[in-house]
Amino acid sequence: MMQSPVTPTIPLDQDGVNHGYLRLPHSRDDSAWGSVMIPFSVIQNGPGPTALLTGGSHGDEYEGPIALQELATTLQPGDIQGRVILVPALDFPAFLAGARTSPIDGGNMNRAFPGRPDGTITEKIADFFQREMLPLADVVLDIHSGGKSLDFVPFAAAHVLDDKAQQAACVAAMRAFNAPYSVMLREMDNVGMYDTAAESMGKVFVTTELGGGGSATARSIGIARKGLRNLLVHAGILAGEMRIEPTQPIEMPGDDCFVICQNAGLFEPLVDLGASVSEGERLARIWSVDRTGSAPVEITSPRDGLTISRHFPGLVNPGDCAMVIGVKGK
Repeated sequence: MMQSPVTPTIPLDQDGVNHGYLRLPHSRDDSAWGSVMIPFSVIQNGPGPTALLTGGSHGDEYEGPIALQELATTLQPGDIQGRVILVPALDFPAFLAGARTSPIDGGNMNRAFPGRPDGTITEKIADFFQREMLPLADVVLDIHSGGKSLDFVPFAAAHVLDDKAQQAACVAAMRAFNAPYSVMLREMDNVGMYDTAAESMGKVFVTTELGGGGSATARSIGIARKGLRNLLVHAGILAGEMRIEPTQPIEMPGDDCFVICQNAGLFEPLVDLGASVSEGERLARIWSVDRTGSAPVEITSPRDGLTISRHFPGLVNPGDCAMVIGVKGK
C-alpha cells in the first residue's frame, strides 16, 4: 500500500516529553510548498500501556482541545508508566475554522475512516491514524460535544459490540471516565467513524458528548479533565485513585430514540435536556417563519425516557435531529 504522506516531527516511542506536529504537505494558493501542521504530544515512561487521546475530530467542539492542551502541559513522565499520545485537534483545519467539517475539502473526519493515503486532506489524516496511530493504542478516547448544531446532557459512551469481552472492557472504561451520564450509544450511521475503526481493531474505545452549542463551559471542561485522569488511572498508566461520582446509565433501545424533524421553521423546545418524558408527550413545536397566524407543528415523544440531546440553533429544516430520547438503565 502507498506510504502515508503524514510525517511526525517527533518520535512516537521515546521516553520523556515530546511536543511536535503531524506534518501533511498541502500545496495551496497562499503556500505553494505548505503543510498542514497538527499539534500533538507524546509523553512516555518505559514499557506499559498506550493511551491515544484525541479531541477536535469536529472543529466546533472545544472540551477535548482545552482539556488535552492542559494535560500536555502538566503530565510528566514520572507520573506514568507507559505512553500517552495527545492530539487536541484531530481535524486541525476544521478546528482553526471553528467548523464541524474541514474548510479545505468539506470532509467530516469522523466519517472518513479508513481514509486513503492518496485521498483528500481529511482522508490522508484518517489513513495515518488508521494505519499508524490506532495500532499503537491499548485504549482510545475521542472527546466530543454537540458542536454548533446539537446540545447534550454530558455523557461518556460505549457501543454494543459483537465481541462481548471487548464490549465489557469498553463499558468499564466508560464507567471509569465517570461522566454524569453513561450511555450505550446507538449511532445513526457508524460507517467511516473513528469509533468503528478503533473498535474493529479490538481496541478499548470510549467517546463522549459533553455539551454543545459551539462552546464549552467550566462544568463541561471539568468533566473532561476528571474523565481523562480517571481513564489513565483505569488503564494502569497513571498512578493514583479514580474520582468516582454518581452516573446515570442510559440505553438507546432502537432507532426511534432519534426524533427527526419533517418541517422547516422556528424551533421551540417544550422540555429541557435531562427531562423525563412519556410516549406521546409534546417535545417541541415548529413555527412558520414566513407568515403569522399559522398553527405550529408539534413533535411528540416516540417512547418513555429522558431527553439526552436536542437541536441547538433556533431554526430547523427537514431531516434535522430535533431530540434524542434515552431510556434509564440500571
